This record gives sequence, structure tokens and C-alpha cells, in this order.
Amino acid sequence: MNSKLVVLGGINIDLIALTSRLPMPGETIIGKSFYTTPGGKGANQAVAAARLGSDVVMIGRIGSDIFGPGLVEDMQREGVDVQNVVEDSENSSGVAVILLDEKRQNHIVQAHGANAECGIEQLSAAKKSLIGADALLVQQEIPVGISIEAAQFAQDNGVKVFWDPAPVREVPDNCYKNVYALTPNQTEAFAITGIKVEDRNSAEKASEKIRELGVPVAIVKMGEDGVFYSSDDDTGHIQSFDVTPVDTVAAGDAFGAALAVAIVEDLPLRDAVRFGSAAGALAVTKEGAQISMPKRAEVESLLVEHL
Repeated sequence: MNSKLVVLGGINIDLIALTSRLPMPGETIIGKSFYTTPGGKGANQAVAAARLGSDVVMIGRIGSDIFGPGLVEDMQREGVDVQNVVEDSENSSGVAVILLDEKRQNHIVQAHGANAECGIEQLSAAKKSLIGADALLVQQEIPVGISIEAAQFAQDNGVKVFWDPAPVREVPDNCYKNVYALTPNQTEAFAITGIKVEDRNSAEKASEKIRELGVPVAIVKMGEDGVFYSSDDDTGHIQSFDVTPVDTVAAGDAFGAALAVAIVEDLPLRDAVRFGSAAGALAVTKEGAQISMPKRAEVESLLVEHL
């Protein structure tokens, strides 16, 4: 039987421009290319988990605009259950404006739109969907209070909670108390812990701080410097996979979904982190967000190549 993952989170249309550098204030520069892609951290993780073989329920909101129907159809084509994606007639769909520099690093501005209106309706849908589920995946593109309540319900019902603390925002002190695994990148780790993550040693210190919040598994994503992970049973560092990056959009989402899939399939933590790292590495080899999420066979092939 496939694992069942519930994703409560953001659904966006991503508007992506490639540029040699970021413009200065008041400056206009010429971009190299532009494209759109379905995105949103929640939707990206939902598609990633579905491509990795899990049964996935997506819970969120879209706007009643030209983007909304397509965003739902894209997830549905990937096998994601979208019955609990609601159309909001009073707000736009979420939009992420993304600039990619010459190193393919992303710089993102989000307008949350309908995502910001997630509320009791989405919480109720999450509670119903979590019965019999293996994991809940949440991020910070929707009101944090809804995710906190969903996480509490999940933990009370034996469901592991995987929380990606992106984008950075103010959260209550007890925000992560019901989280099984917290997966910040370097910027987010600094916001949570006050520790600037620059190397393995600082990543270890940040992970210790995260675990002091009551989180059993702390994972700090360090981009090309790999991933540091920490739990009661195992602590260590996974080197990044050597791939040629096209863009880094949604690499963290691929990692988070793959990590959750591997954990609920009972892989040891180190193997699960490596599985997530392989998924994230493959995501950067393709343009776009959801369309860059790798399939299971691709992840397993990369892992075999790097035994």
C-alpha cells in the first residue's frame, strides 16, 4: 500500500525571469528569458510526493482568475487529490515573481493572494484527510495559525509533521512544538536560531538550537554544501550531489517531499536525507517548479550512481 501524505500549503503561479544580475534601485536591465510555471511550496511538495509514489491530498486555495483552474489541473494530472482545493472568488491566485541570476540562485517576491485566506475550511479538510494518513507537510505560505492547529491534530493522531519554515515570517514561540522534522535552509535557520550557517560546524549548532524547540529531527539545508541532520539516534552531514544547475527553484520542495516519503517508508534518517538530497539535486537540473520535480526512478538511479 502506498503511503498517504497530506499537504496543507500554498499554491502559486510562478513568473520567472533569468537575468545576469539583479537591478539596482531605479534601474531597468534586460532579462535573458522568461517563463511561467505552476508553483507554490505546498503544491510543489504535493506533486513531488506523488511522483515519488505516494498518495497525496492537497489542501489550499486558488483565485478565480486565469491562473486558478490551470493550477488545479496541473496537480490533478500528476495524480494529486485536489478535492480540497477551494476557489476564492474575492482574491487572486498566489503569485511568485522569481529572478534567477547568472549562478541560477533565485530571488523571490511573493503575493500570497488566496493562500493568505486559508482558514477554518482548510483546517477542517486537513483534519478529515489526516485520519489514516502517514504524514502532514506544511510550509509558511498560508496563515501559520492554521498550520499549527493542523500539526497539533496530526501529532495527536500519530501522524508525523514535516514543516518547511519558508518563507521566513514571524511565528509564535510554540510554533514548532508538534513538528517531527523541521527543514530550514541557511536563511531560515538564521531566522529561527540566530546562528549564521556558513559551514558544517555552524549548521550543527543551528540544528542543536532547533532541537531545543522540541523538534525530534532538525535538518539544515546548505545548498551546494549539502545537508546537516540531527536527531537522538543519528547526526551527520550529507554531501551535495554533483549536478549541473539550470535553476534552483523548488529544490527545497523536492527535498522536503522526498524526505517525508522516505521517512514514512521507514528508511533510516541518513538514508532518508540522502534520498531527499538526490531529489533536490535532480530538481535543479531542470527549469521550473512543479515540472522539475523528479520521478522515483530518477532519484533511485542517481543514488545508485553515487554509491
